[in-house]
Amino acid sequence: MTIDLRNVELVGARLRLRDLRAGDLGVYQRIFTDPNLTRYMGTDSLGVRAAAASFDAALRARGDSPRRKYTLAITAPGADTMVGTISLLVEDYGSNAMIGGLVVVPEGALRAGGIEAGRLLAAFAFGPLGIHRVWAGHRHDHPVMDTVMAGVGLTPEARLRQLYRTQGRWRDVCTYAALRPEWAAAATPVERRILALRPSTAREHAAAGR
Repeated sequence: MTIDLRNVELVGARLRLRDLRAGDLGVYQRIFTDPNLTRYMGTDSLGVRAAAASFDAALRARGDSPRRKYTLAITAPGADTMVGTISLLVEDYGSNAMIGGLVVVPEGALRAGGIEAGRLLAAFAFGPLGIHRVWAGHRHDHPVMDTVMAGVGLTPEARLRQLYRTQGRWRDVCTYAALRPEWAAAATPVERRILALRPSTAREHAAAGR
């Protein structure tokens, strides 16, 4: 089976990831202009216009060749309303991709869906994109992200001191990573189906040495 890298849709047991659409602007702005929802992210909350510009850039990235940035909406499987977001950045060197930008609105039924969203995106990276190493990081004082990282299947690697500055302070970041052979060996049936997908167009992200 195949997947369109410019129109990504990944369906799990409790949630679905799909590419952003124009109608998601309001939810996207709500997330990235809210100081509470963005307080542990690598940048401070944005103004309304800056959030709209960021949203437009994410939409344009769908047309990049090769595509490097996947900013996906989180929805319930049988619904289309965006209730969160998560992103994957394919790096320019080696065979690495970074998961980031995970935010789920707190009042929704999917507020505890970060682990599943991360695992679906990891399966997408390791499968259709052919990535060898997926990594992620979180601010060192985040209260629950170490549990989320473990649930996604990422192993602790390092603590990067004062990597970025938000809310007027320098922040340490803890990093985690998984390698494709190890992660795939523990994949669920749903994740194995994503791992087996192949791009419907010419392969854009061939892994080194594959």
